[in-house]
Amino acid sequence: MAVQLDPQLLEILACPSEDHAPLTPAGDQLVCTACGRRYPVVDGIPVLLLDEALSPEDTPAPETTLPSENPGNAG
Repeated sequence: MAVQLDPQLLEILACPSEDHAPLTPAGDQLVCTACGRRYPVVDGIPVLLLDEALSPEDTPAPETTLPSENPGNAG
């Protein structure tokens, strides 16, 4: 689900880290253009708390299915 925020609000929002860089929408989060931290948007409200942010290193790996887990693969 994409973030739906007022364009004027997006213009003034900034990362709460010391660089105060702009944020860009990405899915259901806002991403800092400098540090890459991702901030959730809950019920249309950006949660700009450093303690709640996901760092770029916290990006989950894509889901993969092992051949033994595939029910269509009998063998």
